[in-house]
Amino acid sequence: MTRIALLQAQSGIEPARNAEALVEAVHAAARGGAEMIFTPEMSGLLDRDRERVAAKVVPEDEDEVLAAVAAAAREAGIWVHLGSLALRRPDGRLANRGFVIDPCGEVRARYDKIHLFDVDLPTGESWRESAVYAPGERLVVVEGTPVGSLGLAICYDLRFPALFAALAEAGAQTISVPAAFTVPTGQAHWQVLLRARAIEAGLFIVAAAQAGRHEDGRETYGHSLVADPWGEVLLEMDDQPGLAFADLHLGRLDEVRSRVPALSHRRPMPRVETVR
Repeated sequence: MTRIALLQAQSGIEPARNAEALVEAVHAAARGGAEMIFTPEMSGLLDRDRERVAAKVVPEDEDEVLAAVAAAAREAGIWVHLGSLALRRPDGRLANRGFVIDPCGEVRARYDKIHLFDVDLPTGESWRESAVYAPGERLVVVEGTPVGSLGLAICYDLRFPALFAALAEAGAQTISVPAAFTVPTGQAHWQVLLRARAIEAGLFIVAAAQAGRHEDGRETYGHSLVADPWGEVLLEMDDQPGLAFADLHLGRLDEVRSRVPALSHRRPMPRVETVR
């Protein structure tokens, strides 16, 4: 059995304050017996004001949130999946980048969000992530974590099942989906998509989310969730910030995959024939 912790955050516009909350959560997770803690997308800075963001986003090696969380992981002796941070790339564009940090405080892996959220919602909300962020170009599986081989995704990636299939075929036993889902899309699709990805890929899904009303005026859905390979919900939080724990039995993977061996049955798709 592996105990994990999920931080459901309400990140704001000041990286230093967000770093303090993350460090506190890392230590609380370790005290609670967790071997690994998962945090949401944009754990270090959640702000839709582009001018404020531009003034605060720095390159990875200068980021105070990453440095603080890595130090906390080392002090607490715990793995951390820092869901994502906004970071400046050498070309001047931004990356929405997640990190896996080991108990020695070393960054073991990085993943830049591939699918960017560009959408106009019926509520009047409009999001153009691609106007600021550059998409990632590679999939990542991290071996040897407390949750087995860990595949990395971020938020809007959830809507692209081929990404999850590719991670499963590369050996992922768990996939993490840190997120900052809007309330309308969260109410409609959050749980059903997470459970579907777990069932399709036959693995654990761990999704730490942002929650509540934030300093920049947005509202996020929360409901951080853990699903097992059968699609059973092991943990679902509410819409308030907090820390919660879940226990994963990795032996469940073999049990489910032997009952429904879909991964071994997957075949290349034939050409589509359009009939008029």
